[in-house]
Amino acid sequence: MRIAMGIGGDVIGTPMSPQSIVDQARLAEAEGFPSAWSVHFTRGVDALNVLAVAGTQTSRIELGVGIVPTYPRHPLALAQQAATTQALCGGRLTLGVGVSHRPVIEGMHGIPYASPAAHMRDYLSVLTPLLREGSVSHHGEFYQVEGSFTVPGTRPVSVVVGALSPKMVRVAGELADGVVTWLAGLRTLDGHIVPELAKAAAAAGRPQPRVVAAVQVAVCDDADAGRATAEDVFARYGGLENYQRLLAREGVASPGALAVVGTESEVEKQLRRYADVGATELWPTVFAVGGDADASVRRTRALLAELAPEL
Repeated sequence: MRIAMGIGGDVIGTPMSPQSIVDQARLAEAEGFPSAWSVHFTRGVDALNVLAVAGTQTSRIELGVGIVPTYPRHPLALAQQAATTQALCGGRLTLGVGVSHRPVIEGMHGIPYASPAAHMRDYLSVLTPLLREGSVSHHGEFYQVEGSFTVPGTRPVSVVVGALSPKMVRVAGELADGVVTWLAGLRTLDGHIVPELAKAAAAAGRPQPRVVAAVQVAVCDDADAGRATAEDVFARYGGLENYQRLLAREGVASPGALAVVGTESEVEKQLRRYADVGATELWPTVFAVGGDADASVRRTRALLAELAPEL
């Protein structure tokens, strides 16, 4: 299991400037992380554009974005943007897509949040051929597309899906390269997402899928203080319907209950359990605990960098 580094903060929090995210990608590469993941901000910068710049200022680190909402972006337009970013990244891009949440899609964009799993199946049926071959002929329920494009210097783009529900996990297994999860705990990964994803991929004749698990992480001496901080920092996610169902499946009351907190040895032990249940990559969302936020973040990043080549 690889350990990535999250860059750009969390999706509901205050967005960082484009240059700050690029600087974080460069730092993550210097620290030895194999990959860095940026959220796609609902009310902030366009992460794909930022990663295009980051790709020109890094040389080794893989760069991922998650999750680009599908409803507001036509798959042909997103494919062109992702292929262009891929060319600038030298083939190091992973594109994460998802249906987002009803308040975002209907409340902000004014688009009906209709049949999410069926929508994603149709979307991927257009997007993935374009990113692999540069052309598509598709006539489905939501999209009718006869399209092609050429981006010199690009390579096929790996696509992963923000998949939480059983239907969405099956779609991801059949049509994408894997999933990205957020607020999916060990029980949910082990008993639901990992086996259902593998089953769907095998039935479709696809390779073993990627499982990128985004987790809240803070190294601290007082685990109770760490959990209390996580309860405060990540409480907003608990108000979203999709995450409420996921938390109920896990058997916890709030997002903070899933935080990985404690001393270096305690955090390492908890992170290894994600590998045990089938995660192929961890995407840590690092948060600060205590009065010295910078020191707290540095301590957590130091442990993650140390573990990145080992787990």
